[in-house]
Amino acid sequence: MEISKAEIASANAANAASKSNSASTQPVELRGAEILVKGLQAEGVKYVWGYPGGAVLHIYDAFYKQDSIQHVLVRHEQGAVHAADGYARATGEVGVALVTSGPGVTNAVTGIATAYMDSIPMVIITGQVPTHAIGLDAFQECDTVGITRPIVKHNFLVKDARDLADTLKKAFHIARSGRPGPVVVDIPKDVSFKKVPYHGYPNSVAMRSYNPVRKGHGGQIRKALQLLLAAKRPYIYTGGGVLLSNASTELRTLVDMLGYPCTNTLMGLGAYPASDRKFLGMLGMHGTVEANNAMQNCDVLLAVGARFDDRVIGNPKHFAQNERKIIHIDIDPSSISKRVKVDIPIVGDVKDVLTEMIAMIKEGAVKPDAAALGAWWETIESWRARDCMKYSMGKGDVIKPQYVVETLWNMTKDADAYITSDVGQHQMWAAQYYKFDEPRRWINSGGLGTMGVGIPYAMGIKLAKPESEVFCVTGEGSVQMCIQELSTCLQYNTPIKIVALNNRFLGMVRQWQEVEYEGRYSHSYMDALPNFVKLAEAYGHVGMLIERPEDVEPALREARKLKDRTVFMDFRTDPTENVFPMVQAGKGITEMLLGSEDL
Repeated sequence: MEISKAEIASANAANAASKSNSASTQPVELRGAEILVKGLQAEGVKYVWGYPGGAVLHIYDAFYKQDSIQHVLVRHEQGAVHAADGYARATGEVGVALVTSGPGVTNAVTGIATAYMDSIPMVIITGQVPTHAIGLDAFQECDTVGITRPIVKHNFLVKDARDLADTLKKAFHIARSGRPGPVVVDIPKDVSFKKVPYHGYPNSVAMRSYNPVRKGHGGQIRKALQLLLAAKRPYIYTGGGVLLSNASTELRTLVDMLGYPCTNTLMGLGAYPASDRKFLGMLGMHGTVEANNAMQNCDVLLAVGARFDDRVIGNPKHFAQNERKIIHIDIDPSSISKRVKVDIPIVGDVKDVLTEMIAMIKEGAVKPDAAALGAWWETIESWRARDCMKYSMGKGDVIKPQYVVETLWNMTKDADAYITSDVGQHQMWAAQYYKFDEPRRWINSGGLGTMGVGIPYAMGIKLAKPESEVFCVTGEGSVQMCIQELSTCLQYNTPIKIVALNNRFLGMVRQWQEVEYEGRYSHSYMDALPNFVKLAEAYGHVGMLIERPEDVEPALREARKLKDRTVFMDFRTDPTENVFPMVQAGKGITEMLLGSEDL
C-alpha cells in the first residue's frame, strides 16, 4: 500500500513534535552563576548592591547578560550592605548585597552585624576561592562561614552548583520568616562557573529543623487580656517587631480601643502616631520623663515586639523594684524572659496575635476600668507637664541642633518623607524632635549603633522610593565613614538631602566625657574637618554652609526645591549642646538628667 506525501509529511511533523517534547523535558544546562541570577529573578529581586572581585566575576558576567535586576556599584562593600539594609527597612522586602571573597567579606561584616542586631531580612551573596583551594590560604581567602556565624541568622557554603537553587530558596525563606535576619550564601568560584542541569527554581521550601510559630496560643492570649483589662495603670510598650511584622494598623486599633498610654522604642518609632496624645514619646536612655515614669510605675505592661534591652530599661535591678505584671508578645521565644522575667509569654507573629486580641476584646463584655484609667492619665499628664523636651535657643546667635530637626519636621510632616540617621547625638535629636506618624519612615541603626549608615541607607531608600523625599540626618563624624557613597548617589541618580549637624565634636562621646569623665575630652574633637561644601561639589552635588539660625528654614526650603540634586547642608551647630533627658549607664530609667543644671 502506497503512503501519500501528505501522510509522510504528517508523520514527520508528529515525530519532530515528539522529539521537541522529549527535549523540553530535558533540563537545560546552566552555569552556577546563571542559576543564581534565575533564583534572584524568581524571588522578585529588583536591586542588588555590590562590588566586583575575582571570586565573583562569573556572577558579574551572568548579571551582564540580564536586564531585570539592576546592580548598583557602590564604592565600598560596607556601603553595599548598608544600602541593601536601608532598602529592606523601608520596603519590608529582602535586601540583597553581593561582595567578593576575603576583604570583600570582611568589609561587609559591619553591615551584616548591623542588620542582624535589628532583625532586618537580607541575603548577602559572597564569593569564595575555588573549592579545591579552601583552607590552603589562597589569595583573598577567608573563612566566611566562620567569620559571619555569630552575626547571621544562618549561613551556607555551596559546594555543588546543583544545590544552588535550593540553597537560595532556603536563604530567602529564612531571611524573611520568623524573626527576620541576614543570611549569607558563600559561593566558591568554581561552583559559580560549573555547568549543571537546571530543573527550575523551587516553588516551596521544606525545612524540618526550621518552623517558626506564627499563631499565638489562644489560652495565653485570653489570660493576657484578662490581666490587661483589669489593670489600674496599664502601659503598652512596643518595639521594632511591630514594624517588622507590618502590625502598625493592628497596634493603633488596640491602643485606640483601650485608650491606654503607648510608647515606642528607638526602633519602633512610627508604629503608633507620635502626634497622638496617647503616645508618651520614646522611652529609654534618652526617652521622655512621662514615657520612662510610666514604664517604671505601671501595674500591667504589654510588651509587643520589643526586647527590654539595656538602653530601654536601664538597670534591671532598679526596674524590678516595682511590682508589675508583664505580658510579652514576640515571634522569637529566645527574646522572652531573656533580660526581664515575664508573667505571660506569647510566642507568635505580632500581627497575628494583635489581630486575635482585638477580636477577643470585641467579642467580650469586659471593658477597662474607666475611673482607674482616668486617675492614671492624670498622673501621666503631670509628668508630661514638665515638658522635658523644651530647649533654649540661647542668644539666637548659634544654631541649636534640635531647632534644625524641628524645622525639618514642620516642613515635611505632611510630605512623603523618609528620615535616615547615622549614630550619635544627631540620631537622638532626630528621634526626639521629628514626630514620626507612619511606620518604616525612620531608618537608623539601633542595636549595633553603626556610624556611617546614613548615606547608604538614604541611597537604598531613594532607589526604592524615587518619588519620596529622603533626608539623612548626620554628624560631621559619622558622615565621613561612608562619604565615598556620594559618588554612587551621582552615578545612580539618587538625589538625597543630607542634613549634617556639624558641632566639630564626636558629640555623644564628648557628652559622656563631660558627664562621666569630668570634661576630659580625649580625642573627641575634630581638628581637621574637610570643607563639606567643596567636597559635595567635588562629588558633583550641591553644598550649602548654614551658620545662622535665621538661615535654617531658607536653606532647607532651597534644598527641597532642588528635587533632582543631592544637597549637602553643613549646619554649624552649638558644640556645647547635650542630649537630654539622659539616663547614665547603671542607673534606673527614672533617674534622669533633664538638663545641664543636673550635671
